[in-house]
Amino acid sequence: MEVKTSLLDNMIGVGDMVLLEPLSEDTFIENLKNRFDHNEIYTYIGSVVISMNPYRSLPIFTPDKVEEYRNRNFYELSPHIYALADEAYRSLRDQDKDQCILITGESGAGKTEASKLVMSYVAAVCGKGQEVNKVKEQLLQSNPVLEAFGNAKTVRNDNSSRFGKYMDIEFDFKGDPLGGVISNYLLEKSRVVKQPRGERNFHVFYQLLSGASDDTLKKLKLDRDFSKYNYLSLDSAAVNGLDDAANFRTVRNAMQIVGFMEDEVQSVLELVAAVLKLGNIEFKPESRCNGTDESRIKDKNDLKEMCELLGIEQSVLERAFSYRTVEAKLEKVSTTLNVSQAYYARDALAKNLYSRLFSWLVTRINESIKAQTKARHKVMGVLDIYGFEIFEDNSFEQFIINYCNEKLQQIFIELTLREEQEEYVREGIEWTNIEYFNNAIICDLIENHQNGILAMLDEECLRPGTVTDETFLDKLNTICAEHQHFESRLSKNSKFLTDHSLPHNCFRIQHYAGKVLYRVEGFVDKNNDLLYRDLSQAMYKANHSLIKQLFPEGNPAKVNLKRPPTAGFQFKASVGTLMRNLQTKNPNYIRCIKPNDKKASHIFTESLVCHQVRYLGLMENVRVRRAGYAFRQAYEPCLERYKMLCKRTWPHWRGPAREGVEVLMSDLQVPAEEFSYGRSKIFIRNPRTLFFLEERRRQCLQDLATLIQKIYRGWKCRSHFLLLKKSQIVVAAWYRRYAQQKKYQKIKSATTVVQSYTRGWQARKLLRELKYQKRCEEAVTTIAAFWHGTQVRREYRKFFRANAGKKIYDFTIQRIMQKYFLGLKSTMPSMSPIDKSWPTRPYRFLDETHTELRRIFHLWRCKKYRSQFTEEKKAVYEEKLEASEIFKDKKALYPSSVSQPFKGDYLEISKNPKYQKLNSAVDEKVLLADVVNKINRANGKGTARIFLLTKKSVVLADQKTGQVKASVPLPDLSSVSVSTQTDGFFALKLKEGSASAVKGDFLLSSEHLIEIITKLHRTGAPAADSNQLNIDISDEFLVQFKHDKVCVKFIQAAPKNGNNVSCKRKNNRLLEVSVPTTA
Repeated sequence: MEVKTSLLDNMIGVGDMVLLEPLSEDTFIENLKNRFDHNEIYTYIGSVVISMNPYRSLPIFTPDKVEEYRNRNFYELSPHIYALADEAYRSLRDQDKDQCILITGESGAGKTEASKLVMSYVAAVCGKGQEVNKVKEQLLQSNPVLEAFGNAKTVRNDNSSRFGKYMDIEFDFKGDPLGGVISNYLLEKSRVVKQPRGERNFHVFYQLLSGASDDTLKKLKLDRDFSKYNYLSLDSAAVNGLDDAANFRTVRNAMQIVGFMEDEVQSVLELVAAVLKLGNIEFKPESRCNGTDESRIKDKNDLKEMCELLGIEQSVLERAFSYRTVEAKLEKVSTTLNVSQAYYARDALAKNLYSRLFSWLVTRINESIKAQTKARHKVMGVLDIYGFEIFEDNSFEQFIINYCNEKLQQIFIELTLREEQEEYVREGIEWTNIEYFNNAIICDLIENHQNGILAMLDEECLRPGTVTDETFLDKLNTICAEHQHFESRLSKNSKFLTDHSLPHNCFRIQHYAGKVLYRVEGFVDKNNDLLYRDLSQAMYKANHSLIKQLFPEGNPAKVNLKRPPTAGFQFKASVGTLMRNLQTKNPNYIRCIKPNDKKASHIFTESLVCHQVRYLGLMENVRVRRAGYAFRQAYEPCLERYKMLCKRTWPHWRGPAREGVEVLMSDLQVPAEEFSYGRSKIFIRNPRTLFFLEERRRQCLQDLATLIQKIYRGWKCRSHFLLLKKSQIVVAAWYRRYAQQKKYQKIKSATTVVQSYTRGWQARKLLRELKYQKRCEEAVTTIAAFWHGTQVRREYRKFFRANAGKKIYDFTIQRIMQKYFLGLKSTMPSMSPIDKSWPTRPYRFLDETHTELRRIFHLWRCKKYRSQFTEEKKAVYEEKLEASEIFKDKKALYPSSVSQPFKGDYLEISKNPKYQKLNSAVDEKVLLADVVNKINRANGKGTARIFLLTKKSVVLADQKTGQVKASVPLPDLSSVSVSTQTDGFFALKLKEGSASAVKGDFLLSSEHLIEIITKLHRTGAPAADSNQLNIDISDEFLVQFKHDKVCVKFIQAAPKNGNNVSCKRKNNRLLEVSVPTTA
């Protein structure tokens, strides 16, 4: 990307109009058009920026552009609004100078967008931090709120600001924003009740109806249909490119960021809805008995809904629309309002309600964004206000807007000349007076306290008697007739009597930007801006908190009989305050121009642009700027730019920069009257001198470029030759190597062929010798074999007859055994150990062999089967085997237990939270956990107990509570007794004299008897020092209960009570267990 070091580099047209030569209106317009056609929308007039609205997005506002213009000299890069914003911000931060940026231009010229760009640039380049970012976000988000309530679609602009805005942004000593203060000027409140054809009301009305939720609209008693509201124009309700619903959400979010509470937002929306409802109130005439006309409301539904929104009694507001009370000292006079007066009162209330709401919004935003610290602040003001307006029909609004622009033009000329004079004094240049048009005479015509137009308008409004616009015009014709800038058909100045371009009900003022014709119709009413006291008092009676703040004059306790100040007086005072504020700051100007009326890109209407150039006074700006010195530049950049024009300063000047510039100008023979030396800058009087320097520089740059090209081409050719030479050497070396390699390969290949033929001949010779030797050896061997065969046959014939029978027998037996083993292989039984099948033996003499093979095969397949067992499965089978050894053919219950696996922990005691306490009480691993019945000797009934078996003890615990009832170490067990029947009874007999034998033996019953006894038998042996636990299987055994021994006897009986085992006490020494007989 090309880097620019000066405004003059690669310039399209002239970037600074001060340098335009020749200077005329035509060349001025042509330069603007040339730059506009090349997408250069910014042009300078000295430090003033002219901004053309492109009506499209351009890639010149990116973050990269912000960084490009950051901390750069104003004239260092192409003209841009960022350059002006950066200059203003750096002057405020580094030089402690308060700044103001004045943005002017007509509607649609891009003023609002320019103010946003300035604020976004300042926000981007100033400091960072959580608090600073919050302040920046609040300052930026105040724009969407004010645009929604203060902007509207006009024929010239889809987002036209209908109010003037001045924002003071406050910074700390580091240049970080602390807060801000917003002032608003002259909201176009007449738009609330009436809009010109092709235009809309303020955005907020359409945004509310389009973007609010159904629930919100229901609360506000509104409908989405625009046609239901008289204050909303229908011909342009929808605008291309404007999404009212999305903008409403943006405004709600912005209000939240700025700091509006939810109830405040709701109150604001209620007032907006009330204005819409107010426009639907219509009146009908009604005659009274005394002959006077009065008005009545046609349909009271909208009035009722409005009163409900604002909390006003319907009767109070209805009376205020029908009667007017006039107070004079101690008298009160009440008069009825006719239909036209009622409509006037309704519209006046709507305009005042919306205007005061807008002022309250500005005040509320100021409360949120104001600086919190009381230390001294640096201030940057941004003024976005109407430009000069010249319409076909100009009224009171255009008059005071143009008055404001006259004041701004006056202060611009004064501050520009003052800045020029201060720079001349600072640089030690002699100051010469500059001739220019001073518009103070026009400002005096409008604002003079005695006979100014505003003063006479106020006087006419306050005068008793009949006051009309015509009487006001008569007064102007009398007092201002001789003024050179005032023209009227009815004035005493005879030169306008035959001027038919000047109607009788109009007057004309020759402003600095041209003549403007004003129609006096409406001047008096708009200046009065009268709201009947009855309506103010009705509003004050509302229960709505915000309404009371907006209409303080309605308070009956603070009745003020003085007339409120007129609109002209208030605006004049506001403009005076603004001018005093601007005079304390360093001004920066942005003049916005609209290229066409079609809001289309790439269209440049010369007549329209010329009209704006005239009324913005841009030609006057250029002439004032060029009256002294057209161009000035610091010595260092001037020497750096033009040092190649002199051999003594090129390429490096070793002395001070000023001396180098003096040597340069002397060598170029520039006339002395064309420039002056300041303390830090050189001042050039005429643009021709600058263009002479630029032309010489361009020619010199061309010569330097030619020299650089020559040197570069020579270097490039030499480099290319050396590269070719080096490449040739490398290629030659590689080729010679390749050639030698090819020659070597040929010699090697030939040698290999000769060697192969030689070796072949030698091998064939050797092969012939070996073949001959082998044939000799084979012949000898054959002869020897035949000879030995003859000898063996002779001997065999003698021996054969004696041993033939034994050999035949051995052969037969061998064949039978072979057939037997092959048949056995094909008829082998399965690998299951329980498969008892085995092939039959074919011959009796093989009986022992057949039996031994069967035994060996069974042992082998049992071993193979066992090798598949895991350790857990092997342990299970060992337990099953031990159970078989203990109970097989001894206990009738055993066969039914064979197929049941031994599970061990039937209660899952470690996982069940119910037995958590019991599990923690047992230290060892639980081998078996089951529920058993403990048999009571007193009645033979069972009590449920938890039976736990560990490696060291047997534990009995309560089933419900888990409390341990008994714990018996395994060494204390002497034997276990069971019956031969199918019951589950067993007795744990304890050793006499052991600690556990105090309470006697345990008689228990379980469904898993076989598993319990088996695990006891396996576990009890190690615990009892390798002595086996005795298992007594008998249908009658003794059990020791404390001090008595009881005989337990098992008998078979018929099934009773569901085929269950029952235990009964027969006497103190006998318990009888009845076991059902099995089928």
